[in-house]
Amino acid sequence: MTDTAEGRSPETDLSVSGPRWGILAPGGIAHAFASDLRTAGRRIAAVGSRRAEAADAFAAEFDIPHAHGSYEDLVADPDVDIVYVASPHSHHLAHAALALEAGKHVLIEKPVTLDADEAIAIRDLAAGRGLLAMEAMWTRYLPHMVRIRELLADGALGQIRTVIADHTQALPTDPAHRLNALELGGGALLDLGIYPVSFAVDVLGPVRVALATGRLGETGADNDVAIALAHDSGAVSSLAVSSRGAGPNAAHIVGSDARIEIDRVWYTPTSFRVIEPDGAVREEYVSQVEGRGMQFQALYAERLIAEGATDSTLLPFEQSVAIMRILDDIRAQLGVVYPKGR
Repeated sequence: MTDTAEGRSPETDLSVSGPRWGILAPGGIAHAFASDLRTAGRRIAAVGSRRAEAADAFAAEFDIPHAHGSYEDLVADPDVDIVYVASPHSHHLAHAALALEAGKHVLIEKPVTLDADEAIAIRDLAAGRGLLAMEAMWTRYLPHMVRIRELLADGALGQIRTVIADHTQALPTDPAHRLNALELGGGALLDLGIYPVSFAVDVLGPVRVALATGRLGETGADNDVAIALAHDSGAVSSLAVSSRGAGPNAAHIVGSDARIEIDRVWYTPTSFRVIEPDGAVREEYVSQVEGRGMQFQALYAERLIAEGATDSTLLPFEQSVAIMRILDDIRAQLGVVYPKGR
């Protein structure tokens, strides 16, 4: 059986009259997000940058009506309902708080913060204001992940035993680059490791024990990390992360009755197969998604706002906090310390 899905997600029926987006920090990831918002026909009302010329260029590229030369002006814009926080990890707390205190909902790039304490601060601030705070772990909302969760809920694999996944890339080695700068939360763990850790928690549930080892670079940021997680369910996961070499970037979910093999790149729109113990393919799924696929998390956030909800059911903010605790534990084992005691 082959299931080919185009644009399938938890929701695709929103009208174009949904919430109006503001983009905070027009860097590379913001470009990808804005492009996918345009693909989905969503409304981008404003962009804000610390440099007016950067905001102006971004606004011209995506035909955005308002460009602001400060983040304060962006969150004060009355035409903005929800702010996408795309600044470096080290600034997520400050910028999410800025938007929440201005009465705006927030979608915060992953990882949601530098550590669990910062995530708790955002959680509490959003709850106190009655606003949506949601981590932009866009992989959770992709069509093939929706189908995988359906299969798991139906017991298609039997008892789930283990998850195996890697996120390994050859990224810039310049010590001054954001990815290697400890003061900006640099390192493979937060940029890349967040994906397989979040995936393992999604599939296998809460983590009881996290064990990690790795190799640090010249700046003290982690370059390579091997992670073993023991989950409360009794299942285990084996995860590999590297910023110094490109690997298969595939993922596997192994059950007692069958397994799922997710092709590269598993955290983007891709294909997977359900395979019987004898090697027979029970189901094949092929994604056909326009763009990078970041629009699905935006559509989900818009639906929550329309319903008056303040939390994601696919990635509750409390789970984002729990994932940050896991990353904090792993970072401590690696000996990675961010400035100011982080």
